[in-house]
Amino acid sequence: MRRTVTRRLLAAVATAAVGAAIITLPTPHASAAPGTATGYATRNGGTTGGAGGQTVRATTGTAIHAALCGRASSSTPIIIQVEGTINHGNTSKVSGKSCNTAAGLIELKQISNVTIVGVGSGATFDQLGIHIREARNIVIQNVTIRNVKKSGSPTSNGGDAISMERNVRNVWVDHVTLEASGGESQGYDGLFDMKDDTQYVTLSYSILRNSGRGGLIGSGESDLSNSYVTFHHNLYENIDSRAPLLRGGTAHLYNNHYVRLNESGINSRAGAQAKVENNYFKDSRDVLGTFYTSATGYWQVSGNTFDNVTWSSPSNENRPAGPNPQS
Repeated sequence: MRRTVTRRLLAAVATAAVGAAIITLPTPHASAAPGTATGYATRNGGTTGGAGGQTVRATTGTAIHAALCGRASSSTPIIIQVEGTINHGNTSKVSGKSCNTAAGLIELKQISNVTIVGVGSGATFDQLGIHIREARNIVIQNVTIRNVKKSGSPTSNGGDAISMERNVRNVWVDHVTLEASGGESQGYDGLFDMKDDTQYVTLSYSILRNSGRGGLIGSGESDLSNSYVTFHHNLYENIDSRAPLLRGGTAHLYNNHYVRLNESGINSRAGAQAKVENNYFKDSRDVLGTFYTSATGYWQVSGNTFDNVTWSSPSNENRPAGPNPQS
């Protein structure tokens, strides 16, 4: 059964960013300008990261943690320019009054007003995830995060490339590449996860690829405290499912390019409200609907292109929006 989006969703997305009809793919990191936040990250006071603060350079994970710990307070603005490969071998815990870090991942915990931006020849977080927890006003730009595992060796961040959890507000992730080399059976989890009261987030001009799970909003059917997320001008390529998975909350997805969604794509469930407009879906299966649950969600669709998309038959726990998607 197809569900109709409520007027509340229409009002909520009306003030968020509006997509154009032309898809623009993400540009290479080196050419990405700092820019300003878009979408829901502009709400709730806006997302500026460390703008106006000190700029420091880091070539190791330990140096990133040291920069956070060297601030006057946990809210003192800072821009951390990162170059080179960040991995387990150069990422250790650093202690201080203005930070709460840990080894084996980049820990942005109980802090605010931080920008992490790749510069120079680029920044790659190799098998090392970024964890945002009890934090607000965070910007991450121009980096690659790859092959973060939750099982096998080495492990980091529960297998998530970027994860946000527990009272997170205003995060803008822009011009990043998030990639894995398989699914859960190969030790990987999600590329971009939000849970336990995460709100006002934008993911823009980014590439998510080669993963079993693209990402989620809500860790379970009872985790409905996450909302107001914008996904625009992103490329999802060779993703099995969760592109993304929405459990409750409101999301605006526009001008994204999806190719080879192998099992399912945008999975709106547990009362989630998704505005899905001007996206291009190619060589994919079940790109929109409610899947793997009887707890249905809602969607509003307009301007989308479906190119060689196949749809499964409806069932109690499988409610695809197609083959002729309607709001």
